[in-house]
Amino acid sequence: MQNAILLTLAGLFAFQSATGAVGQDMKGHAVHLAKHQARLAYTVQTVSVRAGCFPGRLRAVLSHIAATTGRRPVITSGHRPHPRRHGSLHGKCLAADIRMPGLSERTIIAAARGAPGIGGIGSYCNGIIHVDVGPQRRWVDC
Repeated sequence: MQNAILLTLAGLFAFQSATGAVGQDMKGHAVHLAKHQARLAYTVQTVSVRAGCFPGRLRAVLSHIAATTGRRPVITSGHRPHPRRHGSLHGKCLAADIRMPGLSERTIIAAARGAPGIGGIGSYCNGIIHVDVGPQRRWVDC
């Protein structure tokens, strides 16, 4: 039963990706997705990852990355109620750390750069890519 559900969700995502309906319209501007549609564009690494508070802007960025690469980002870290760094956008639920097994960091970053509304893009030594909808900035922390 669970496999049937996963296959159905994968099919829906593939259909949305093929039709360009995930996270962008014909002009390339972000569109507001229904919450259940946006969730098809990403998954969480574990049940403890908090992603339910992501605003439409961040879900649209993740949807764009999924549509561009043909794969769903895996959220490794979302909202952190008590972020380690002062001013972290994770504390405001405006940032996500993602990984995409089988894709290079360069491919993921290139997809993120083209996302409407993207703010920060960072990469870490462990292969995790940070995306957010704050001010535009780029960094490598390695």
